[in-house]
Amino acid sequence: MTAGQDDQHGQQQGPHGGQPDGPAWPSAPQGQQPGGQQQGQSPYGQPGPPPQGQPPYGWAPPGQQPPQAQNPYGQNPYGQPHGQNPYAFPSAPSAGPGWGPEPPTPMERPVTVRAGVGAFLASLVLSAVGGIVTFLNWDEMLEWTLAETPADAGVSQAEVEQFAELGLQFGVAFGVLLLLLQALFVWFAWRGRNWARIVLWVLGGLVLLSAPFNAVSSGPVPFVTALTWFQILLTLVGVVLLALKPSNDWYRFRKWQYATGQG
Repeated sequence: MTAGQDDQHGQQQGPHGGQPDGPAWPSAPQGQQPGGQQQGQSPYGQPGPPPQGQPPYGWAPPGQQPPQAQNPYGQNPYGQPHGQNPYAFPSAPSAGPGWGPEPPTPMERPVTVRAGVGAFLASLVLSAVGGIVTFLNWDEMLEWTLAETPADAGVSQAEVEQFAELGLQFGVAFGVLLLLLQALFVWFAWRGRNWARIVLWVLGGLVLLSAPFNAVSSGPVPFVTALTWFQILLTLVGVVLLALKPSNDWYRFRKWQYATGQG
């Protein structure tokens, strides 16, 4: 074997004695890590440290706003804007107080209201007539009051007459004041004010409670006693008529009108 063949044979043998060297792997380009990843990139697909001279991810140079994070799916779930409940129901339209969602249909004053208020008005007229008759028969009323007053041994007859007259005058004055107030309540009840109807119910109940007392006692003037019974009957009719369903519906309608400025 010549010297040239020995040199060729030595180049074919590897460092392990006779085995040829395997193919050499190509070296990675400059700036790229082994495995096909560039410098500055995380091996799991996440952004790694920024290259030299660039700001970190999410930071912006002075004078610029950082990039906004976006939803990876492109939009919020169910197409709802941010901050809105996707399961919220729309709010119902508002309506006037005292009625349902739909505005009430226009209503005329029912017969029950007309007759009920008319009964209270007739009772007031009879009360006024009874007061006039009582004033015209003042002496008889005073004698009857003295007869009904129990005798007291320590009080003289003149003092008894004086107290009886004062009591009768106070009763007449209170009756006139109550008559005027009832007339005012009747007017408001006719206009559709529900509170006035409630006041008439209360006053009517007091009149009905006094009916047993009027049954066991009769005044000095039979005409006034008869007017009192008719007054009690008319009050009962008025209380019942104003409590019926047509009256309740109309007062609710009038309440809605007053609440919405249409009354």
